[in-house]
Amino acid sequence: MHRIFIALLLLTSSALATKPNIIFVMADDMGWGQTGYRGHPVLKTPNIDAMAANGLRLDRFYAGCPVCSPTRASVLTGRSPDRAGVLSHGYALRLQEKTISQALKAAGYVTGHFGKWHLDGFKGPGAPILKDDPRSPGAFAFDEWTSVTNFYDQNPLMSREGEFVDFKGDSSDVVVDEALKFIEKHHSGDKPLFTVIWYGTPHAPFKALEADKAEFGALDKSSQDHYGELVALDRSLGKLRQKLRDFGIADNTLLVFNSDNGGLPGIKPETVGGLRGFKGSVFEGGLRVPGIIEWPSVIKPRVTNHAACTMDLFPTVADVLGLSDDVIVKPVDGVSLKPLFAGEIGDRKQAIPFRFGTKAALTGQRYKILTENLGKGEFQFYDLETDPNETKDISKEQPEMFEKMKKDLLAWNASVDASFAGKDYPEGKVTPPDPESIPWTEFPGYKPFLEEWSKRWEYESAIKGATKGGKKKKNKSE
Repeated sequence: MHRIFIALLLLTSSALATKPNIIFVMADDMGWGQTGYRGHPVLKTPNIDAMAANGLRLDRFYAGCPVCSPTRASVLTGRSPDRAGVLSHGYALRLQEKTISQALKAAGYVTGHFGKWHLDGFKGPGAPILKDDPRSPGAFAFDEWTSVTNFYDQNPLMSREGEFVDFKGDSSDVVVDEALKFIEKHHSGDKPLFTVIWYGTPHAPFKALEADKAEFGALDKSSQDHYGELVALDRSLGKLRQKLRDFGIADNTLLVFNSDNGGLPGIKPETVGGLRGFKGSVFEGGLRVPGIIEWPSVIKPRVTNHAACTMDLFPTVADVLGLSDDVIVKPVDGVSLKPLFAGEIGDRKQAIPFRFGTKAALTGQRYKILTENLGKGEFQFYDLETDPNETKDISKEQPEMFEKMKKDLLAWNASVDASFAGKDYPEGKVTPPDPESIPWTEFPGYKPFLEEWSKRWEYESAIKGATKGGKKKKNKSE
């Protein structure tokens, strides 16, 4: 019996010493209420639900920003996106930032990015990333990548490390299949895997396969296609999870699923599960998103209301692997969730900060302060424990807590201003300077492709506006 115990102990120690494979999966514009496990009235998500039932379901999980590019920066850096120069849609991630892909590659991982990138400074619908793009996934230590500049849809034209590939099928199926080629190629090798899968779904324009939207015939056309896209996303996630089991690596794979910002307005049934606000807002509906972490050999299934966010992902992985503190640029806005894997750890100690344009918010485990215009100095204060829908401002009822969180938010905002100016970097400034955020149709490197691509439905209007010399109307969904 003693020998059996020793053998089991050695086996367990060996398993814990093995670096886990790490996979980050992110939806694009999927709201907090758009899952079966939250009781959505029309949408079924059996594969997302199965992941939630087998992992740590985070019901208070937040995107780093209420829009997409900044949240992607927060995932890669562990920092508020404004610190890294990514203020809004299509702003470039600074080369001076240290990313999780760089840290994991240095730690012996093989790294891959698949899908939406949107961190190279380009606006407009997703175009294949140029091979010589100085801020491509490859520039941030992704060994292999099949990626586009922004959102992408059916039959996408993507870039496989600079080689343009015209794919057929739903974008969710396409991107997971590309990621699975990478996983199948490397999973039996001597290096663990870091894989990033960033969907283009359910971002507008909505375009679902007929079979995927068949159950939504009672809805308006946009809502049919929107929910049809989520059916495809769920299917592809199921394929990913099944293949991890088939490859024999599921147990020691840390798999994360979340969305990049809150849900969209105008879709019926609504997308945010009754929360206030939508994408672009610092109310809960713009920030709170589905969040699940599955790691079968380590995490026992449960649901938690512990507040967590995308800024926590890099610090968590660094903690799991025992990486040095200098792998992340300071200050860091996220915290490690590793202690949460073993059980509840009480209230979150470090509040979660948000900034988007003139809007800002700070949320702790219970209380949240926000402003829709920092310059005006007007703040709202909510008790999320008793009022998750943010219906009653309690700033006058809780003046001491209100003033404390206001002071903390303003101090954090000042620190972000310093970071944005480059004070966090050894050089003390931003170098090279941030590139201008422009539509890719205006960039010389894409000019040779405009005529040919103008025949593609997803590029037609963007290219027409550029080639005619007229200014394209600003698309809020970009």
